[in-house]
Amino acid sequence: MSKSTTSVGKTTQLINAGREKKWTHGVVNPPVQRASTIIFDTVAEKNHATINRTNKELFYGRRGTQTHFALQDAMVDLEGGHGCALYPCGTAAISNAILAFVEAGDHILMVDTCYEPTRDFCDTMLKRLGVETTYFSPTIGAEIEELIQDNTKILFVESPSSITMEVQDVPLLAKVAHKKDIIVMLDNTWAAGLHFSPFEHGVDISIQAATKYIVGHSDVMLGTAIANEALWPQLREHSYLMGQCVSPDDAYLALRGIRTLDLRLKQHQQSSLQVAKWLAQRPEVDHVRHPELESCPGHEYFKRDFTGGNGLFSFVMKSQNVQATTALLDGMKHFGMGYSWGGYESLILANEPRSFNSLRTVANPNFSGTLFRIHIGLENVEDLIHDLEAGLERYNAALTK
Repeated sequence: MSKSTTSVGKTTQLINAGREKKWTHGVVNPPVQRASTIIFDTVAEKNHATINRTNKELFYGRRGTQTHFALQDAMVDLEGGHGCALYPCGTAAISNAILAFVEAGDHILMVDTCYEPTRDFCDTMLKRLGVETTYFSPTIGAEIEELIQDNTKILFVESPSSITMEVQDVPLLAKVAHKKDIIVMLDNTWAAGLHFSPFEHGVDISIQAATKYIVGHSDVMLGTAIANEALWPQLREHSYLMGQCVSPDDAYLALRGIRTLDLRLKQHQQSSLQVAKWLAQRPEVDHVRHPELESCPGHEYFKRDFTGGNGLFSFVMKSQNVQATTALLDGMKHFGMGYSWGGYESLILANEPRSFNSLRTVANPNFSGTLFRIHIGLENVEDLIHDLEAGLERYNAALTK
């Protein structure tokens, strides 16, 4: 069979992504190429680089080196689309992707359950620049059309939702938005670009905090934004003008992370589902918000659109008690307390219902107990369950004091 008709498995694709010989120069991994100034031997060579500076030609360090070009190729292989811009963190990817397509007087639609810094950016920076934001419920369907204004430029979704894990009907929302020529952006970090194919579901720009599963080892800050062919030139040039660039060493670590992404996510998924089902049987737990379980809002869209899960989900207690929550958290042995997720380590954080008052305006949660967001890492799953079991015992003991 010819190369064009041969079916290549996803793991095989990830192993080979970004490893063209023009990047590897005959070795297995693309070398780390550090550069600010690029030296040209002739005027003709300089002119050639100037003309082709937007097409993965060495021109100036901020435009990228061959290490960056390899990562950009790999990310497009992973998610689809036409071109990938790199940023120093996920928040930079989100803010710069939005800034590339709005101006004073414009309006955007933002899912109410977005990542907290995304909301802060809309409510401060965009507001100051004269861009209005309307928040919408993550469970909204075709009625999203009622929120569209004449000056609406962007529909931004994040699925599953941050913290509360609602899965959105992205294809339907994209279909409605495209009728009005509105750009659809997606924070695709949860699926890591692997378990949700954005450009097959109507997304125009897919954004990731590559800090999470792409890198996978909790030691690099990195963001990516991949655009379709029509939007790529504007995203690329506006990001360049904003001075967005990343360390080639960090780009290399992201490339290394991609090689094991499929295998890591399979283990994260398997372990998290086992823990989620165990938690769902606990008498202290009201419900579990894991996209693979029916108890998670939007589970039907997960089954339809996603090819797998990961280690991040939430569970809600039947009650809230600060002392009990503290007792649970303070004694954990295998779960660390820390922001972010997507590394090999397990993490846990708590959110009291009142904490959502500053995070949500139209989709406040309809539960009264404490929500715990946990990330299931690559540890032995029985050890993690024992750790949670001991934590719940401390929780119960504190309730009776």
